[in-house]
Amino acid sequence: MIWDFRGPAASKTAEHHVIHLKEYIEIERLSTNITGINHINDMFSIAYLVVEETEMLKVRDALKPHRGELYEA
Repeated sequence: MIWDFRGPAASKTAEHHVIHLKEYIEIERLSTNITGINHINDMFSIAYLVVEETEMLKVRDALKPHRGELYEA
Protein backbone atom coordinates (compact mmCIF):
# COMPACT_ATOMS: atom_id res chain seq x y z
CA MET A 1 0.00 0.00 0.00
CA ILE A 2 1.38 3.36 -1.00
CA TRP A 3 0.71 6.93 0.09
CA ASP A 4 1.97 9.75 -2.16
CA PHE A 5 3.11 13.05 -0.70
CA ARG A 6 3.91 16.03 -2.90
CA GLY A 7 5.21 19.51 -2.26
CA PRO A 8 8.03 21.07 -0.26
CA ALA A 9 7.03 19.16 2.91
CA ALA A 10 6.63 15.78 1.17
CA SER A 11 9.69 14.24 2.78
CA LYS A 12 8.77 15.19 6.35
CA THR A 13 5.13 14.24 5.82
CA ALA A 14 6.08 10.78 4.54
CA GLU A 15 8.43 10.27 7.49
CA HIS A 16 5.67 11.24 9.92
CA HIS A 17 3.16 8.98 8.17
CA VAL A 18 5.46 5.97 8.67
CA ILE A 19 5.38 6.60 12.43
CA HIS A 20 1.61 6.11 12.33
CA LEU A 21 1.91 3.06 10.07
CA LYS A 22 4.24 1.44 12.61
CA GLU A 23 1.75 2.19 15.38
CA TYR A 24 -1.02 0.61 13.29
CA ILE A 25 1.10 -2.51 12.71
CA GLU A 26 1.49 -2.96 16.47
CA ILE A 27 -2.11 -2.19 17.38
CA GLU A 28 -3.56 -4.49 14.74
CA ARG A 29 -0.84 -7.12 15.18
CA LEU A 30 -0.24 -7.44 11.44
CA SER A 31 1.73 -10.45 10.31
CA THR A 32 4.39 -8.33 8.58
CA ASN A 33 6.10 -5.15 9.71
CA ILE A 34 7.58 -3.95 6.43
CA THR A 35 7.13 -0.21 6.04
CA GLY A 36 9.27 2.66 4.87
CA ILE A 37 9.81 5.74 2.78
CA ASN A 38 11.12 6.42 -0.71
CA HIS A 39 12.16 9.97 -1.53
CA ILE A 40 11.63 10.31 -5.27
CA ASN A 41 12.81 13.94 -5.48
CA ASP A 42 12.63 17.19 -3.47
CA MET A 43 8.91 17.51 -4.11
CA PHE A 44 7.71 13.89 -4.07
CA SER A 45 8.02 11.15 -1.44
CA ILE A 46 6.07 8.00 -0.73
CA ALA A 47 5.33 6.02 2.40
CA TYR A 48 4.53 2.33 2.04
CA LEU A 49 3.24 -0.60 4.05
CA VAL A 50 3.51 -4.24 2.98
CA VAL A 51 0.63 -6.48 4.08
CA GLU A 52 -0.29 -10.09 3.53
CA GLU A 53 -3.00 -10.67 0.94
CA THR A 54 -5.32 -12.01 3.67
CA GLU A 55 -5.06 -8.70 5.55
CA MET A 56 -5.17 -6.43 2.51
CA LEU A 57 -8.88 -5.57 2.40
CA LYS A 58 -9.08 -4.79 6.11
CA VAL A 59 -6.02 -2.57 6.03
CA ARG A 60 -7.01 -0.90 2.76
CA ASP A 61 -10.43 0.01 4.08
CA ALA A 62 -9.02 1.32 7.37
CA LEU A 63 -6.04 3.30 6.04
CA LYS A 64 -7.19 4.29 2.54
CA PRO A 65 -3.89 4.22 0.65
CA HIS A 66 -3.57 6.24 -2.54
CA ARG A 67 -2.56 3.15 -4.50
CA GLY A 68 -1.21 -0.35 -4.21
CA GLU A 69 1.28 -2.65 -5.86
CA LEU A 70 2.26 -6.26 -5.52
CA TYR A 71 5.35 -6.65 -3.34
CA GLU A 72 7.95 -9.11 -4.50
CA ALA A 73 10.80 -9.81 -2.11
